[in-house]
Formats: sequence, structure tokens, C-alpha cells
Amino acid sequence: MTSWQVVRAVAGLFIVLSVALGAPSSPLFVSEWWLAFTLFVGVNVLQSGLTKWCLMETMLRKVGIKPGC
Repeated sequence: MTSWQVVRAVAGLFIVLSVALGAPSSPLFVSEWWLAFTLFVGVNVLQSGLTKWCLMETMLRKVGIKPGC
């Protein structure tokens, strides 16, 4: 996998997990505050799309994950 694929997979996993933990109708419900994490991930994805820079992708490249095209 390339760095951009890992970033998107992790973002998707974080969103699904935080909604499952934050939605009152979910069997995994813990607290509605988990929805703030969903917002945090969404804002970071938006920032990445607007600035064409992502901190996580930069870190993945430094540990040896090849960059995507």
C-alpha cells in the first residue's frame, strides 16, 4: 500500500469506530463525545484536501511507506 492509501484507510477506520462508539443507537455506544473525534478526523481530511498536505502521510513516508501517485 502507498502512503495515501494507508491514510485513507486509517481515516475511514477512525470514522467508523468513533461513530460506533458515539451514536446512542449503536450497541458499542460509550459516550456521545466520541462524535467529536469524528469531527476532528473530518476536519483533518478537509484540511488535507485544501492544502494538499497531511501530517500522517509525511510521517508514513519517513518510516518507509512509499508515496502514492
